[in-house]
Amino acid sequence: MKFRPCIDIHNGQVKQIVGGSLRDAGDQAEENFVSGQDAAFYAALYKKYGIRGGHVILLNGAGSPYYEKTKAQAKKALAEYPRGLQLGGGVTPENAQEYLEAGASHVIVTSYVFRNGQISWENLERMKSAVGAKHLVLDLSCRRKDDRYYIVTDRWQKFTEVPVTLELMETLSAYCDEFLVHAVDVEGRARGIEEKLACLLGQFEKRPVTYAGGVGSMEDIEKLYHCTGGRLDVTVGSALDLFGGTIPFRKLVENVNFL
Repeated sequence: MKFRPCIDIHNGQVKQIVGGSLRDAGDQAEENFVSGQDAAFYAALYKKYGIRGGHVILLNGAGSPYYEKTKAQAKKALAEYPRGLQLGGGVTPENAQEYLEAGASHVIVTSYVFRNGQISWENLERMKSAVGAKHLVLDLSCRRKDDRYYIVTDRWQKFTEVPVTLELMETLSAYCDEFLVHAVDVEGRARGIEEKLACLLGQFEKRPVTYAGGVGSMEDIEKLYHCTGGRLDVTVGSALDLFGGTIPFRKLVENVNFL
């Protein structure tokens, strides 16, 4: 298990939000924390501690008046920590190379690949051709419905008809280097992990998988470790003291990578 840090950018500011609250209309979201620091500050901190593989996420759509400001913040983070961070949010074959050239180690993709409720194999092939599987992270962020976890797109508002399964991950692993999975129903709430989903993801060993969502304490991280045998990496956002939470950043860094 490794700690994967995050830099979520909304309306040009580093924030922590309640995941399911994000709306394109009016660029609204329920905020847990709004930072007075820019994205480069957090990138420099992660670089100082040698923490690689964190993700920078643009939370504004391309049609938003805040998009360029959010994008500029993301690029500052990538420039501060070249090849140390991954970039997600509105990534397509047309702009993916721009982010890699700006310093991203990988690009993260959801909505471009999961279209109209299904997997667009054509779009997946385009992404793979554009950046190569070694630079691609597939985001399988999901919400629970009928006791299964279905991939969601478009700011996590639209359910697809694609459930997260080991068979799906096995098939998709030919197209990517890693998976990122937000448990959207608990994302940003810091009230406990989605244990059933975590245990499912922990059975997959072919590619690195990062779990995000609901971590509120070191006990949650220990639970995640024990139910997955340490095979999942973990992202901690709102619960981290960097973002107004109670888990000390230094304690997390010192402990998680040694679990």
